[in-house]
Amino acid sequence: MALTKTANINVRIQGHIKQQAEQILETMGISRATAIDMFYRQIILNNGIPFSLKIPKELSIRENMDEKFFNSLMANGYAQAIQGDSYDIEDVFEELDKGI
Repeated sequence: MALTKTANINVRIQGHIKQQAEQILETMGISRATAIDMFYRQIILNNGIPFSLKIPKELSIRENMDEKFFNSLMANGYAQAIQGDSYDIEDVFEELDKGI
């Protein structure tokens, strides 16, 4: 007896994140729905998020990056700027001053 999927999930994420992830999933032959189902199952099996959530002890600095990694960071930043996925610097500092 096959179980019927009856629950829906609606989320809003940044467009470029969705696009990049779905390109990878397509290459792997996995649908978005299957990937989300797999993620939820891993949450259940691990009784929590199935990967580490922590801030690295050291942030990468240019001197320690190879050219490919650096260019990838710059390309991602440029794509975000083109898509308007950025914040006005004045607004950022205003929020930092407020302690947000």
